[in-house]
Amino acid sequence: MSIHIFGIRHHGPGCARSLYHSLHSLNPDILLVEGPPDGDGMLPLVTHPQMQPPVALLVYRPDQPQQAVYYPFAIFSPEWQGIDYALTQGIPVRFMDLPLVHQLAGEAGGAEGAEGAEGAEGAEGAEGAGEEDEIYYDPLGYLARIAGYSDGERWWEQLVEHRQESTDVFEAILEAMTALRQDVPPRDDPREAQREAYMRKQIRAAKKEGFQRIAVVCGAWHAPALVDMPAAKADNALLKGLAKTKVEATWIPWTYGRLAFKSGYGAGIESPGWYGHLWDCYQDGGDGGDGGDDSTLSQGGFCTNVTINRDQRVPKPAPTPSKFGHLGGFCTNVTINRDKKVPKPAPTDTSGHISKLNHQQSAIAIRWLIKVAQLLRQEDLDASSALMIETVRLAESLAALRDRSLPGLLELNEATQTVLCFGSDLPMRLIQDQLIVGERLGEVPDETPMVPLQRDLQQQQKRLRLPANPTEKQYELDLRKTNDLARSHLLHRLNLLGIPWGIRQSTRGKGTFKEGWRLQWHPEFAVKLIEAGIWGNTIDAAATAYARNQAQQAQALPSLTQLVETVLLANLPDALPEVMHRLQTEATLNRDVAQLMEALPPLAQVLRYGNVRQTDTRMITSVVDGLVTRICLGLPLACASLDDEAAQHIDQRIQQMNYAISLLNNSEYKQSWQQVLWQLADQANLHGLLAGRSCRLLLDAGVFKGNDASRRLEFALSQASEPPQAAAWIEGFLQGSGLLLVHDHTLWQIIDDWITQLPGNTFTEILPLLRRTFASFSTAERRQMGERVKRGTSVETPGIKEEELDSDRANAVLPIVAQLLGVR
Repeated sequence: MSIHIFGIRHHGPGCARSLYHSLHSLNPDILLVEGPPDGDGMLPLVTHPQMQPPVALLVYRPDQPQQAVYYPFAIFSPEWQGIDYALTQGIPVRFMDLPLVHQLAGEAGGAEGAEGAEGAEGAEGAEGAGEEDEIYYDPLGYLARIAGYSDGERWWEQLVEHRQESTDVFEAILEAMTALRQDVPPRDDPREAQREAYMRKQIRAAKKEGFQRIAVVCGAWHAPALVDMPAAKADNALLKGLAKTKVEATWIPWTYGRLAFKSGYGAGIESPGWYGHLWDCYQDGGDGGDGGDDSTLSQGGFCTNVTINRDQRVPKPAPTPSKFGHLGGFCTNVTINRDKKVPKPAPTDTSGHISKLNHQQSAIAIRWLIKVAQLLRQEDLDASSALMIETVRLAESLAALRDRSLPGLLELNEATQTVLCFGSDLPMRLIQDQLIVGERLGEVPDETPMVPLQRDLQQQQKRLRLPANPTEKQYELDLRKTNDLARSHLLHRLNLLGIPWGIRQSTRGKGTFKEGWRLQWHPEFAVKLIEAGIWGNTIDAAATAYARNQAQQAQALPSLTQLVETVLLANLPDALPEVMHRLQTEATLNRDVAQLMEALPPLAQVLRYGNVRQTDTRMITSVVDGLVTRICLGLPLACASLDDEAAQHIDQRIQQMNYAISLLNNSEYKQSWQQVLWQLADQANLHGLLAGRSCRLLLDAGVFKGNDASRRLEFALSQASEPPQAAAWIEGFLQGSGLLLVHDHTLWQIIDDWITQLPGNTFTEILPLLRRTFASFSTAERRQMGERVKRGTSVETPGIKEEELDSDRANAVLPIVAQLLGVR
């Protein structure tokens, strides 16, 4: 009986390939993989023809779906390749981590990342930590720093991902992790101890079942804990009395973007797109086959026999080379001294195989740069064949200078930015997003367990030709078309359910039949769909039930009117009567004029554009009639005795109300509203901001003529008015548009005279308010005003008056003008 421990990094093509060949050589009779045993029932789907990584195993609590854990897998994940190998060969395969029935029991909070998939190896926790914490959180990063690398990603890539097939690499990893764990004091982390205890328990169970060759795939940090196993009694004591809860598991599509470390995934990698490229090259023969002996790769820096010396300043004598000393690129006899930097080992003599590997390694770089060139050409950027050749040569030269067997991503990026991007970092951002990270979205089989709501959404996506794409895509829907109208209904229903797959965008033109959307699918929407499943089995039914519930829970009138608008946009006729009844009740009882004004614009939008959406808006008309009447009656009293903050709030509502009245295009509404504004413009002791705003709106509507506005402005700026009140009047009258002031010379003169007669102290006091008003003008408007002030002319030079016209001279040119115009 033998137990073989394979410590891996959770996402890496070189490690995955090495694991595949190791399993092929070992031919185990059972495979245990670090992962939740709750997902064992999902493993057979791994080999389904429709399964296309990246995907994630989602385990969640049915009673609280927001408590969920993702376990992402890419095609180049070692665990995925191990599971695929076992299922293909008919070998039993099981997950062996601590079940989530225990880990999620009593947990609070939202959805988690794949913390269970990475354990202690996330570098995120190492930020700002001490040396011992750094080793615990990011052991590979610590070894990379010892070897002289700036980060663990590049070091691991050079040492492991670029290696040819090697089955001994796992023994080297185990030796290094063992040395690190022996030097670090045990952490007080009960959950980590329970996880490792359960893994050992699963290994013992496999032994009892009579399996002779047991293969164990786990994170590199856990490997030493599974080699030297304590007594079963100690592990059982750790696992005794754990709480339980019910969980369910399923597969969901994942994206390369969510595999990236920057997305917040603790086990993330920096370049999933690049790793996918390496794996594709391995599978397509881009590396030229099996690659021969590993001794041809001299990378330097990986320590297999590690002795960490805290006390001695001088490294210990190098021990006798271990059996792993032939592994090119892994320094086998290295002492890690915390007080002295350890140099890289001398490169191994590789002359025997360099010529054979040059072609293999160049193929990876060339195929990558072909993708880069294709991307740049799609964006109309220069990427000629000559530049491609120079880029490859520069990347290979950089790799040679750094004593590396082939260009890595760092060398390729530096060469690309220098040659293809001409030193600019802007094209590199495009390459980073679309190639280095990538935009691939996985697929799961139709047989995958789903809640009915998920399946209904998939069917609608296919019917409406709306694919779930991880990249942003713009849609401009024509609501006169049946399919586009159905698309709009679906997106509005999902937004109502809290699944913002589509975000509304503004559209060009004034057509009311157009609707812009920006769509981008995120994997976590799968959890939101599970959460929304409590409302119904279809999107329509769930949105209807949710709208009814929101109507009963809503406490404010504006939220109810927003809900009415959403229900109509989402075309939920079964929910509309109950929502409207709740709205009418609240509108009748509500006496807050500001809330009534805030509630009107959404209803005005519905009445204005309802016919385009083929919705029945008759029930809303009576509500709008009542709102407009109550607002017009109550607004003058509501505007009395307001401070600056309250006046700003009412001013915003007045502007929204004015826009809503214009949308409704009802003569009775417009007449009632203008009468209220006229009353406010002349109301005594009204805040200047509101008086000025009312005057401006009436001037724009043509109710006031220029003389009416000038007279009120002159009165507001008279010496009888307090300067702050006068400045607030100017703000309300002019805010947002200086064209009126530029072209109306009478208004200009009145304001100019008022400002020049202000005392110095008073001018300083109101200057911030004036600056805020003039800051709302466009740059061109401010420039015209500045030039006019610079010229020192407050009023425009008068033109020729009619009585000064010389009729004799004018008549003399009329025949010539008639001849030019062809008029006899």
